[in-house]
Amino acid sequence: MTTHTFDLVILGGGSGGYAAALRAAELGKSVALIEKDKVGGTCLHRGCIPTKALLHAAEVADHVHDAASVGVGATFDGVDAAGVRTYRENIVAKKYKGLEGLIKARGITTVSGTGRLNADRTVSVGDDVYSGTDVVLATGSYSRSLPGLDIGGRILTSEQALALDVVPERVLVLGGGVIGVEFASVWRSFGAEVTIIEALPHLVPNEDIALSKGLERAFRRRGIQYSLGTRFQTATQDDQSVTVTLEDGKTFTGDYLLVAVGRGPATADLGFEEAGVTLDRGFVIVDEELRTGVPNLWAVGDIVPGLQLAHRGFLQGIAVAERIAGLSPAPIPESQIPKITYCNPEVASVGVTEQAAVDEHGADAVVSYEYNLAGNGKSEIIGTAGLAKVVRLKDGPVLGVHLLGDRVGELITEGQLAVAWEAHPEDIAPLIHAHPTQSEALGEAFLALAGKPLHAL
Repeated sequence: MTTHTFDLVILGGGSGGYAAALRAAELGKSVALIEKDKVGGTCLHRGCIPTKALLHAAEVADHVHDAASVGVGATFDGVDAAGVRTYRENIVAKKYKGLEGLIKARGITTVSGTGRLNADRTVSVGDDVYSGTDVVLATGSYSRSLPGLDIGGRILTSEQALALDVVPERVLVLGGGVIGVEFASVWRSFGAEVTIIEALPHLVPNEDIALSKGLERAFRRRGIQYSLGTRFQTATQDDQSVTVTLEDGKTFTGDYLLVAVGRGPATADLGFEEAGVTLDRGFVIVDEELRTGVPNLWAVGDIVPGLQLAHRGFLQGIAVAERIAGLSPAPIPESQIPKITYCNPEVASVGVTEQAAVDEHGADAVVSYEYNLAGNGKSEIIGTAGLAKVVRLKDGPVLGVHLLGDRVGELITEGQLAVAWEAHPEDIAPLIHAHPTQSEALGEAFLALAGKPLHAL
């Protein structure tokens, strides 16, 4: 057995882990980054990057379908699934190569293998032991299923859906959250018949109700079917198809079933509890500075309760590295972290929903405004419907920004600044939004809440 000593040992090389490694190395720390698969984790290899590549391919397919509407002659000859896969894999490979180069340039030691936390706060990888003054847990997440629903055959997780070498004719999606609606959007653009099954009353149920209802209308126009408000009961499959039965007896049949019911923390059988880490349903419990309660042991990313987003992992990894180095980064509230769902149309939000604001402050204290993208020139040009909604305290700051429409994910940073800086609409209204841009829609909402609407009533 050989012991290797570092300032910092990180268990998990996904978004949170490698961000912590890069920042710690930048601050002069010696770092060991332990990863059982490939550095970059789910986001780079099986999540954010490859799925957004698929969504771009789907956007191109939509543009070809609609080319005649803008006077361009084009013929849609179908989707080459193998070609799409090659495109997606090339993007991932380039990003992976760049990340590997960055890690090497920072002098970070990468360790390939499955690590396990020991009771003395060291990490074992095979016969080697890695000891750090500080240790960061960043083991990420996995695709959940439901009790009695076995993954395999024609019942897929998102990872397996990415690897499909065919475009299904009919596909079922169990779960109307981020992953479910994104894959539904891709498959519909590629020509499949799609049905989403969601137990809650609305699609993207964690978003403001205006976005949920707007997305449902948009999906209906696109021909995406959905069943809302009734729970899944069983799924059966044969060599040709999958049939899903709901608790009310309704059945749906497709070529494949994508199970998109969320992601669970990858913490089982890694020695966490034996080392004194407190778990709750598998999640690592931490304080606001991401300390586990065990001295010099930290946790970041999807294993920490809250939003499971790559950019949250980046933020947390950087913050922990800075605290280890003696700096004092301010904790960022979850409500200030932007969320984007990259379906067609996109959904983007930051801050609280109108209902959450009313629940906290009372209906008389909350004001909101929705600006319809039908009044926005750039949205009309690119052919998207949707809305920009801003929620504020009456005579007070912006509490939430909620957007629906193609490409609106690129606008959410302005919303984040407004929410994080507790800006009043009156502070933002005098600022210029370039014309013609979709950002004008957000500007119109701020103008309206400031009492001086321009292109709105």
